[in-house]
Amino acid sequence: MTRLDDKIAVVTGAGRGIGRAIAEKLAAEAATVVVSDVDEASAVATAHAIGGKAVGLRADVASTESVEALVGDVRSRFGRIDVLVNNAGWDKAEPFLDSRESDWERIIAINLVGTLNTTKAVLPLMVEQGSGSVVNLGSDAARVGSSGEAVYSAAKGGVVSFTKTIAREMARHRITVNCVCPGPTDTELFASIGGDDPKLRESLTKAIPFRRLGDPQDLANTVAFFASDEAGYITGQTVSVSGGLTMS
Repeated sequence: MTRLDDKIAVVTGAGRGIGRAIAEKLAAEAATVVVSDVDEASAVATAHAIGGKAVGLRADVASTESVEALVGDVRSRFGRIDVLVNNAGWDKAEPFLDSRESDWERIIAINLVGTLNTTKAVLPLMVEQGSGSVVNLGSDAARVGSSGEAVYSAAKGGVVSFTKTIAREMARHRITVNCVCPGPTDTELFASIGGDDPKLRESLTKAIPFRRLGDPQDLANTVAFFASDEAGYITGQTVSVSGGLTMS
């Protein structure tokens, strides 16, 4: 028997990168996965690759209306949501003094407000069910700071704090809420913010005790644990998946 039998899981930003790896892992653990992404084509392609009952649906987490439509669609199809993974994110790396307010707004809208929107839409179903698991994707940038990612660090810091508070509020409903913080992970997003620079990759690799960048599967494994009943007595926790780069 696999860990997520009969569970309905919604994963945001799951068309590629860490989100796709999470969706694939939850499906491998027998969950029915709703692959959500602002890029509908990538969501549908990922769901098709997963197969089974997986479905790909478009949703813009920064839009309350879009998120509510997503949750309504999932409820009409499956009747419940057991797992929510708030993975959708975006960043633009540059010194804070060079940054523009329009980019601040987008970073905060996707990373922080997006998590608020989706959680607000899904929690009433979980409260009604008397069970559920929410896993938020934070960042080690939130825990220790990261040069060139000031606003992203602030937004993800908000996600970490939000996780703890909602965990307290939802405990009486037997809903767990935890946060997984990736360290430097080999994804398209990482490459787009400078991770394709060989010198940066080399310096980061040397700084990581395990001497390698994270792989999306490393994050997916941790998320799958938090989503399972095995983590049923763990809530309000923040875990770094960083090969030892961040220890606390």
